[in-house]
Amino acid sequence: MVAREAAVGVERVDVEAVNSAPKRELYKAREPIYPKLVHGKFRTLKWGVLFATLGVYYALPWLRWARGPGEPDQAVLVDFPGQRFYFFFIEIWPDELYYVTGLLILGALALFLATALFGRVWCGYTCPQTVWTDLYIVVERLVEGDRNKRMRLASAPWSLNKISKKFAKHSLWLLIAMATGGAWVFYFHDAPTILPQLLLGRAPMSAYLFMGILTFTTYIFAGSMREQVCTFMCPWPRIQAALTDEETLQVTYREDRGEPRGAHKKGESWEGRGDCISCRACVAACPMGIDIRDGAQLECINCALCIDACDDIMKKVDRPTGLIAYDTDKNRELRAAGKKEAFNLIRPRTILYAFVLGLVAVMMAYGLSKRATIELNVLRDRTPPFVQLSSGSIRNAYTVKILNKANETRDLVLKVDAPDGAQISAIGETVEDGKIQINTESDSVHSVRLFVTLPQISITKPSVPVTISILDPQSGEEAANPTVFLSEGK
Repeated sequence: MVAREAAVGVERVDVEAVNSAPKRELYKAREPIYPKLVHGKFRTLKWGVLFATLGVYYALPWLRWARGPGEPDQAVLVDFPGQRFYFFFIEIWPDELYYVTGLLILGALALFLATALFGRVWCGYTCPQTVWTDLYIVVERLVEGDRNKRMRLASAPWSLNKISKKFAKHSLWLLIAMATGGAWVFYFHDAPTILPQLLLGRAPMSAYLFMGILTFTTYIFAGSMREQVCTFMCPWPRIQAALTDEETLQVTYREDRGEPRGAHKKGESWEGRGDCISCRACVAACPMGIDIRDGAQLECINCALCIDACDDIMKKVDRPTGLIAYDTDKNRELRAAGKKEAFNLIRPRTILYAFVLGLVAVMMAYGLSKRATIELNVLRDRTPPFVQLSSGSIRNAYTVKILNKANETRDLVLKVDAPDGAQISAIGETVEDGKIQINTESDSVHSVRLFVTLPQISITKPSVPVTISILDPQSGEEAANPTVFLSEGK
């Protein structure tokens, strides 16, 4: 039997060896990261962005903007019952959602341009995941202490002190998450009105639903998942590689200056070695838990905190700062060739992004400046398409809908451009010299039941063109809608 197995190439397996071998896990539990607090220009910049973005998010729903009687005075409001989107002086109606599309396109193009110039600057400074994670780390640091204290607390056995600190930290995290969810709801309801309703349990169920969703996601993403969201959930790290090139500024460890690395004692010569002393201060400061000295990595969000950490160490060992800095692949090649560095922000890629961004912005601005505040929609009766009166005249009926987008009532004039001899009438409206005087309320749709009657002598064919228009005598703004007058013909 053994000879036969050897002949066919069957390899005998040691079952005991297989059972005793260590098993490979399909999932590796997250290892918590405890970033160290650093000080420097980039940390200061991140503090400024943190307070600015959070301030805008939490405070914006409370800003007021006067729009006239009967109109909401919240500066930014998505009003589903009123079918409006208010943004300061701009009021978007449902049929104007292309403006929202335009804003999204502008945002995407601005992100493309920023990425081409400075890499993942969005991820490092203004991404909501980064901002709220930074805020949660601030709370964590205030309750548990800086990096070393937090690590000791995490490894210490459970005690009353550890339980109290963990409870305080998670309670504050939950309050921030609830405030985040509540602020989101404020963008869809009048903030001063919905706040007491939320607290007293009288708000709509949808408000509690979305507040709960935002509370849960903020608490989990910023509290427990953090760098995992950026590494595994967000598609942007994979996309941004197509937007950068060799001249994109990115956070870089300058190995041409730092290598060979190693420990350094005071008084030792720096000859024959690099400036990196392997202190790992950059690793301790990184919120993603990576070593920037390993080169470009998917996890790096370009927050630049490693730059501040390294610069601080370089000052202590009396070496020039900038061992870790914003740099380009092109400059690394130039330094290797002994040539002078050059930063080229203006190149075909950035010119293209900037041009398209400017073009879309001009188109949006032009569209808003020429935006009509009167719209007209004409629906002709189809059953029956016409009525023959006892006099032999033919009458067509129309439903005219006039949309007044202004924040004030307006006296408008409805006119009908029809063949000679046409008689105009409307239910409940005053007709003078063939014109109908219409009073429209602000931000409303006014419906008019309109009748056009033509004598047989004026009808030359089964379908006669007719144009119905509306005019604002004060502003001169006019809207027209072509339609037809149907009859039996001759």
